[in-house]
Amino acid sequence: MPELGQQLILSRCPHCGVDRPSLNVAAQFETKNFQGNSARTWNSYTCTRCGGVISAWAHKGSISIREMYPAPMDVDEAIPGRAKEYLEQAINSISAPAGAVMLAASSVDAMLKNKGLDDGSLYSRIEKAVREHLITSEMGEWAHSVRLDANDQRHADNDAALPNENDAKKVIDFVQALGTFLFVLPARVNRGIQDAENS
Repeated sequence: MPELGQQLILSRCPHCGVDRPSLNVAAQFETKNFQGNSARTWNSYTCTRCGGVISAWAHKGSISIREMYPAPMDVDEAIPGRAKEYLEQAINSISAPAGAVMLAASSVDAMLKNKGLDDGSLYSRIEKAVREHLITSEMGEWAHSVRLDANDQRHADNDAALPNENDAKKVIDFVQALGTFLFVLPARVNRGIQDAENS
């Protein structure tokens, strides 16, 4: 975790994804719990590019940040190869929303191929994943509700509106959840089983 200082040093802004953002402290205050204990020092930082605010706290007398809101988006190591790389690139390019949506769709494509779903369009494979109980029907509905199909951008459809940053964030949220459902949770369950057997 970074340190609580006049500037917050992050590789990317958790709001706009800009590389090496300028995050300057805008406010600082202290809080305690109802018993007057657990003193925390809070800093609020603003991104000079997008104006987004990041709050972070450390125990009083320390500069080691314990938590940040919003936290930087990380891609879990359990998500395999290309799917992980595409998702990381989508997160890092959120300020270029059309590109971020295409990269996120490529991540979903790679996830489904990893599960043996190779044929048909992206949406038809998502529907097949629902039928085969790889994902829930609600996740299938979610996939259809976000602008996951990047065909409009790839084929320069003049009638299709370009996605904005909010659209890109919604798609990335879906892809993060899909990766968690397909790969991260099963990996955690397997680790839990192994830990229980070894104890």
